[in-house]
Amino acid sequence: MTIILIVTSCGSKQDIVYFQDAKNYETIVSDNTYAYTFKIDDVVRINVSTLDPTASAPFNIYMGVQQETNLPGFNGGNRPTQLDYIVDKKGEIDFPVLGNVKILGLTPAETKDLLKEKLKPYLKDPIINIRLVNFEVTVLGQVNRPGTYQVNGEQITVLEAIGLANDLNIKGKRDNVLVIRDFNGTKVYTRIDLTTKEALNSPVYYLTQNDVVYVEPNKSAVSQSTLDNRAGLAVSIASLIITTSVILLTRN
Repeated sequence: MTIILIVTSCGSKQDIVYFQDAKNYETIVSDNTYAYTFKIDDVVRINVSTLDPTASAPFNIYMGVQQETNLPGFNGGNRPTQLDYIVDKKGEIDFPVLGNVKILGLTPAETKDLLKEKLKPYLKDPIINIRLVNFEVTVLGQVNRPGTYQVNGEQITVLEAIGLANDLNIKGKRDNVLVIRDFNGTKVYTRIDLTTKEALNSPVYYLTQNDVVYVEPNKSAVSQSTLDNRAGLAVSIASLIITTSVILLTRN
């Protein structure tokens, strides 16, 4: 039993090494042109500013105040808390003065251009800052720290997401990582092979908001689990036999 356990728990180099076909000093040009686009239920923060704060004020909604910290560079006190926008089922946000604006499927840059065009009758040279507030990815399965992680910035790769989860453990299947993506209610399942350099050009190499990355167990983990179950069953049967034998002996 011990020998079998040792054999089944050991993985080959082909099972655990990333980018096995990448050569020394090789230059790989990625053809990914990823830019995230807004989806239904996204939470978006939009701030409009101009040289005249009074003119741009109607296009920013605030509610209450937030207590400033006493960190270096802050003088304490309160500052307004800006309300965020939720992309509704029609793909629209309810923007001050402008009303419903459809941003579903648009990138932040495209959304900026759209808002600038709509704001032309009201503002001169507005500066628009847009940020996706609920950019999260979830990493599950054979990783060292599964969970849901907040993304700072506008993009994250599948490798960076796995890094947040402290990498795959030795039992993770690296050549068949599953990415589950939601396109406004439609789930799309795509697999990526992290043992090859072609992973860099996968359509799911760059993750989108609310993607789920699942790392399934490799053959070693499955074999180990099967052996553990068999060993547990054997122990249970042996325990039952011993208990029955003791009872019979005490009766005799």
